[in-house]
This record gives sequence, structure tokens and C-alpha cells, in this order.
Amino acid sequence: MFIKISQINIRTIFSIAVAGMIATSFATADTISAVGYTIQAGAFKDLANAEHFAESLQEKKLDVAYFRKENGLFAVTFGNYSTYSSAVRNAKWLKEERVIDHYYVAEPKQRPKRFENVTSSTASTRSGGKVRPHDEEIGKIAARTAERFAGIPYKWGGNNVVEGLDCSAFVKAVYYLVGVNIPRTAHEQFNAGSVIDKVEMQDGDLLFFGKGPQQITHVGMYIGNGKFIHAPRRGEPIQITPVTEEKYVKKYVGSRRFL
Repeated sequence: MFIKISQINIRTIFSIAVAGMIATSFATADTISAVGYTIQAGAFKDLANAEHFAESLQEKKLDVAYFRKENGLFAVTFGNYSTYSSAVRNAKWLKEERVIDHYYVAEPKQRPKRFENVTSSTASTRSGGKVRPHDEEIGKIAARTAERFAGIPYKWGGNNVVEGLDCSAFVKAVYYLVGVNIPRTAHEQFNAGSVIDKVEMQDGDLLFFGKGPQQITHVGMYIGNGKFIHAPRRGEPIQITPVTEEKYVKKYVGSRRFL
């Protein structure tokens, strides 16, 4: 049975892998929105088979994430549908095309408290300059979910499958798994999130690095205790790093909140 995000026991997630996050038709590049109905399919013992299955779905221009369940099998979650009927319709079509076999349509996860769909034009100003309220519960779930990536060179999918997951796709994937759709690139993410100070960061907030607001080159997720998790570069494992590490202090541009 699918359980809502507030009921997830994060310790049951042994590891999570992601095969590319492609924006769907009902989320524009600078939009933050709740993930709708999703489809879960597959039960794989071998990670490589889960990756191959995810790639076949990615070719259909779908958001895709796969994760290791409590029983050790890998399941794949994909899609972002506004209604149950549209999710079922797409699942049936994929089954007819022999892309999937058995499937389960999952209801949208519980939204963060005070969650609202926003765009980059309203993100930093809609609260009158005040810090966006933080949903501590979902923020912690996002951080604990992200930690399960540590040490694994996640695959990026498509033609870049051998290179590894890039930094903005990594944080987008984590948010997708907890029910929030954010923009794809680090620059778009920086513009879409609510502005917060570095000292105000809590679990699930994002840190951005680069040469300035117009030249964002890297992003990671704050996981508490003065540390953040990120994909340093394609082909390298996901790492946990102190926010005080010198090279990141020098390149720090700002922090943003989505939960």
C-alpha cells in the first residue's frame, strides 16, 4: 500500500537511485509545484535492470526515479499527472506498448504546510521579504532521503548515462521523491526558491555556489549539523561536505527554501 510522505519511515529506504529528471508539460522551467499522481512499476533484484527500465521511461519524456525497497528490490516511480484518470490512461498505454507490465497509481504525497505553486517572479517577494515558513517534517524527510545517495555515482540517463548525475538533477530528484517539483537547472532553482540567509538554513534547504547570482554553477542540499550533500561533478559519487569547507565558502552565493 502506498503511504503518504508524513507516514514514511525513512529508515526503510536502503538506497535511492535516479535516472534523469525531465520537466513535464504541466511544470514550466521556473515553477515550483506539487507532484501529482505517479505510477509505480517494476520489482528488480538487479540495479542495472532498474536503470534500463528507467531509461526506457525517460525516453517517453517522463520524470523518473527508482529506489530500493525494504525487501531489497528496486521499484521505479515515474510521471506527474494532474488526475488519477490521466495516470491510469498513460499506464494502460505504456502497458499496451509493452514498456511496463504490472503497475500501481500512487496518490499525490502530502504537500508541505502552506505549500503554494509559485514562479521565479513571485518566489522572493510574495512574503513581503519575510523568510518562507519551513515545514520541518518534510524538510527532514528530504534531507534523510538525500543522504541515501551518499557514496554512489548515480546515473544521469539518456546519452549521458555513463557520466553520473549532475548537481541540479540530484536535488530535483530528491524533491520529486518527496512530492515537490522544482526547476531543472541550478540557475532556475536559485531564482525560484525563497531567499533565506545562510544562518537560517534547515534540513532540505538548498545552497548555491558560483561567481554570482547570474553565474550559478553548483547546488547542494543542507542536511543539518553544518553539512550539505551534493554531486561534485559528473562521474563522482554523491558527497557530504561541511559548509565551512574553504572552496565552497569562497564560491557561496546564497540559500533558497522550497519546503
